[in-house]
Amino acid sequence: MLNGFLVIDKPAGVTSHDIVSKVRRAINQKKVGHTGTLDPFATGVLPVAVGEGTKAIQFLDESEKEYRAVLRLGIATDTQDLTGQVLSERDWSHLEASDLERLAPQFLGLQKQMPPMFSAIKKDGVPLYKLARKGIEVEREAREVEIHALSFEWIRLPEACFTVTCSRGTYVRTLACDIGEALGCGAHLLELRRTRSGLFREADAISIEALAEAVNQEDLILPLDRALDHLQRLELTEAGGRKVQNGVVPQAADFTTATGEFRQGEQVRLYQGERFAAVAEYDMLKGLRLARVFN
Repeated sequence: MLNGFLVIDKPAGVTSHDIVSKVRRAINQKKVGHTGTLDPFATGVLPVAVGEGTKAIQFLDESEKEYRAVLRLGIATDTQDLTGQVLSERDWSHLEASDLERLAPQFLGLQKQMPPMFSAIKKDGVPLYKLARKGIEVEREAREVEIHALSFEWIRLPEACFTVTCSRGTYVRTLACDIGEALGCGAHLLELRRTRSGLFREADAISIEALAEAVNQEDLILPLDRALDHLQRLELTEAGGRKVQNGVVPQAADFTTATGEFRQGEQVRLYQGERFAAVAEYDMLKGLRLARVFN
């Protein structure tokens, strides 16, 4: 049984859920899940958890993501991408490449972004995209996002390719739309590719076909504890390891060295020797608690 994470290079035209089904068939394993949904038209890095990796999804650090996108000026659509219905067409011919380059710094840093109606965000338990397909638009709250970096790779008007590094929850479709509105002509995305999601990178991504044909699929797996490398590592004694395996919270004597002080809500990895045993979380009132034990 495979345990850990695969970095799948998602092709266009399929959903993230479709990829999970394809991975299940490719590795002949039922326990599979994905993190960081990509739109059907988008491509690129889709982290897929397999086996015990599905228990670790909640502990991943995917706070920063990177995308490469191509926008088209002059046309706005209801989905903010090429799959939608045209809402407006406006003149872009007065614009020059320098206009886009000058605009980029305005979108850096913390800002409020209005989630698109064609998104998986729920309103009263119903995904917005289901309402949008019925022609229903509901009021929604702008959310705070952060753009860490934004630069244009090439500009061949009315199209332009840009790379953006941003916080989790940022809609690149909406960013392209907002750039178009700031220029006064509207815009939508023609292409969107995720090149990084946390520590999962494009260079490590493989196709479903490559996964299915691999002689040793285990070589393609990122071990689940390495996917949690951002968490502090603590070593358990043999007795402490047995306690954790039985769901018992370890005490100070169950660690090989002093654990030091923890912040409220801080999560740590617990090991017995080289075996990754659990993720624990610190509560100021109750001390360490076991958040998840791994087999």
